[in-house]
Amino acid sequence: MEILMAKDRLTDLPELILLHILSMLPDSKQVVRTSALSKQWRFLWKSVPVSLDFHFPKYPYESKINKKKILAFAASTNRELHYWRSCEKIQAFRVFPYIYKDYLTEHLDFWVHFATNIAHVEEFTLQFDQKIYPEFAYLFPQFACTNTSLRKLVLGSPNLECLELDKVCGIRRLDISSLKLRKLIITNYETESDDEHVHWLEIFAPYIRHLELLGFCCDEIRLQLRNVASLVTAVLSLNVNFFEVGDEQDKLDKECRYLQELLHSVAHVKNLELGPWCTEFLSVLELKGRLFPQSSWQFLKLNTALEQLDFPGICSFLQSSLDLETLVIDWNDHKPKGLLSRYTNEDEQSRRFGAHNVNCSLLHLKTIKFINFYGQLSESKFVLPLVKYLLKNATVLKKFVLSGKFKWSDVPRDYVKMEQEFLSIPRSSPHASVVFSY
Repeated sequence: MEILMAKDRLTDLPELILLHILSMLPDSKQVVRTSALSKQWRFLWKSVPVSLDFHFPKYPYESKINKKKILAFAASTNRELHYWRSCEKIQAFRVFPYIYKDYLTEHLDFWVHFATNIAHVEEFTLQFDQKIYPEFAYLFPQFACTNTSLRKLVLGSPNLECLELDKVCGIRRLDISSLKLRKLIITNYETESDDEHVHWLEIFAPYIRHLELLGFCCDEIRLQLRNVASLVTAVLSLNVNFFEVGDEQDKLDKECRYLQELLHSVAHVKNLELGPWCTEFLSVLELKGRLFPQSSWQFLKLNTALEQLDFPGICSFLQSSLDLETLVIDWNDHKPKGLLSRYTNEDEQSRRFGAHNVNCSLLHLKTIKFINFYGQLSESKFVLPLVKYLLKNATVLKKFVLSGKFKWSDVPRDYVKMEQEFLSIPRSSPHASVVFSY
């Protein structure tokens, strides 16, 4: 008698389809178990993208016996990871220890090393349960900070109050849901040279109160503030240069749009500080007819070494800051040179400057400070138009302070002449005092 064996139609499917089917299994261990189905399936699981999750049991840590159980669980996790090294693609690796203790440091370091240097995962989670035992002292390894494969990093540290990221590379989304984290600093966001699709970092941080965006931003790489609803203070000290973007006009349009987006995203904050590039680029926006968002800023600090063409941009910016109470101009010699001349010729600059309308009442401005001023006569001719404008339009001004960057014994003669000139400027506020300090 001839026996006909039924054909395994599933095994005859193309490998790509089989991998897709296996990837839909809810548990990575189930994927491995398919290796027992047939010789053809023996190594198929290694090509399936998987996610690894390890949840530690919640043993009380005061017990020596339970400490041994925790260490045994950690050792078991390490042994399992040894076998997962054969997997070609581990997309996510998540570890949930109950709490941090010193005796777990070696294991924690190994898991971070496995995620960043061995498996090269796109998503890594290390989250402690701090609801019962609030102590947390694990120092995240420095070697993981240079990783280029991570796209999502979740560190469960509910007591963390300040997070500073330097030279962030390749991450597209930063999602901060902690209620205790109040301060976020990002310096120099970069992209990988071989990744043409990562040109932004979206920030979702609805509870942070203080945000600083610092350093260089090149190659059309943008930081996008999607949700910073609780933000009180914002420091934008970026130096933007999209030098890989099309022609000069296209480059200008993209840089203008980027700064407008950032200003709109922080229009609700009470305190705003702009670095030299942002401050000078205000005049580029004004000269190009770009509108500034209406804002709620009560405190504004501008870092700049004033030049003639900075005046229109600053004045237009102040006109959109109707709630402003304090203005600080911090003299900064490190501002970008010749920024306006890259985009406008001298005739256009002179025409726009001469035709600029600066009539606007600053109804709430009470304090004006010029700090770190060198007192050179060549500088005063750029400062004077802005000072006249401020004293004329600040109708409730109480104090105007000019602080020199020199000792009392070294006061320049030009500074004395400038004092006399400033004191002679008419003031619309009868209560305004002018103070000079060194």
